[in-house]
Amino acid sequence: MRVFHELTKRSGIHGNPHPVRRTRSDKARLVGKHVAGVVGRNPFLAPGSYDALVIPHPRKPGGVEIYTDRLRAELGSSALVLDSGINGTPLPGSRNLDFFTSAAGAVHSRSADGRSSTIADALEALTGVKVPIGALVAREIPKHVRLRTIYRALLRRHKIKTVYAVVAYFHQHIVGAARDLGVRVVELQHGAISPYHLGYSYPGRPVVADQPDELWCFGSYWTDVVELPAGMRTEVVGAPFIDRLTPAEAEAKDPQRVVFLSQGTIGPRLLSFALELSAARPELDVIYRLHPSEHSDDYVIPSSSRVRLSTGSAEPTLDLLASATYQVGVSTTALFEGMTLGCRTVVADLPGSEYLAPAIARGDALLAESGTELATQLTAAPLCQDSKAYYAPDALAKFL
Repeated sequence: MRVFHELTKRSGIHGNPHPVRRTRSDKARLVGKHVAGVVGRNPFLAPGSYDALVIPHPRKPGGVEIYTDRLRAELGSSALVLDSGINGTPLPGSRNLDFFTSAAGAVHSRSADGRSSTIADALEALTGVKVPIGALVAREIPKHVRLRTIYRALLRRHKIKTVYAVVAYFHQHIVGAARDLGVRVVELQHGAISPYHLGYSYPGRPVVADQPDELWCFGSYWTDVVELPAGMRTEVVGAPFIDRLTPAEAEAKDPQRVVFLSQGTIGPRLLSFALELSAARPELDVIYRLHPSEHSDDYVIPSSSRVRLSTGSAEPTLDLLASATYQVGVSTTALFEGMTLGCRTVVADLPGSEYLAPAIARGDALLAESGTELATQLTAAPLCQDSKAYYAPDALAKFL
């Protein structure tokens, strides 16, 4: 996944999907938090044993981590929650190993072996882009080994029986530690899955090291949209964080409102679609909604344009989608949420739109090549006919 991100950024296909910017003072404060966390949030110092270990998502709109919120409520005090504060604010009462995570990545191997150079050369010959695979290997492999050892000790210390993780492909040291000990690992779906997602798609279902035993999905659509690694099975647990609109709420939708759903990978190009649409259809209320990891100062909207930039928690994305008749995006999960909230859906034909190819084939979305084409096709955008396939009603309790 890291090689893929480097390749797409260096080739100019994608921007940074989740840009993180820290000043020197930010870094100094982070070091202070790490040191304080060794005493105040150290999970090794938590007393007793736990049935489960829960690894939430770092993103918490409005202070709520939606993917494990219901799970944590069901598990209660039987779960030890590990929530990093490196790229966000940890949940109250949670523990973390941030000091050890940063320390494990600070000491690199001097160099990677010759195989890294061979792979880097082959990739450059294939793509014309040079990716520093040797440096990635020199940093990430030793970090993985060190953290895997630490997490094995933690799982033993608290006699953990099940690990629940969000974004397991970025926590493979934890997954690997659990597999070493025969501890069950469940991944909770956090976003869109497609045959082009390197965290999940393994054509032919080969055996892949350090993978979860189970993937708990929002709806039936996600259970067979990719070939998962051998041995990984799926369950549909629903999505308690999505409330469908009442008939009155659906009737109250603004017929002129179009919400564009941005992402760091393609944001500036998608904004061009929004500007073109607004210029061609000035009667529309066009809102350009930033992804939570994007920065508003990266976007400049001409004073002559009526497009409005939306960011932050004061105007939640789901509330915007609930009020809109149309939504436009590329590959963000929010497009599927908007379908559930009764939006007519258009996919902009930009890098990443292939993620929505199965939904387009199902007739749940329309593909537009430009903002000008979008202006003429907008009213033809379809409504999703079976949104429960994407987000089923909450069924989590029966799996616990």
